[in-house]
Amino acid sequence: MIKIYHNNRCSKSRLGLAIIEASGKDFEIVPYLTNTPSRDELKQLLSLLEINPIDLVRKNEAIWKENFKEKKLTDAEIIEAMAQNPKLIERPIVVNGKKAVIGRPPEAIKNIL
Repeated sequence: MIKIYHNNRCSKSRLGLAIIEASGKDFEIVPYLTNTPSRDELKQLLSLLEINPIDLVRKNEAIWKENFKEKKLTDAEIIEAMAQNPKLIERPIVVNGKKAVIGRPPEAIKNIL
């Protein structure tokens, strides 16, 4: 089943959800700000996305700029920062089986549907 890590306040996330809805396929919405992925879930997402933890971070978020930007962080510390501060997680993330994509631009989601 398709899974979208979604933030309804984000226009890109809403566009990504619309693309999935239009596909007619079954999907699950994960409101990741209230249902925060664990460290292990984040590691699994990173593996599916085939990216480094820093590439999943929203670096323009105030939380990042104020608390983490100037620090030399390990991958584990970056994952921990996202687990503790889900606003730092790039969105939307769409998972379909063993494939995943960050929906920026939202049209990228079509590649895994």
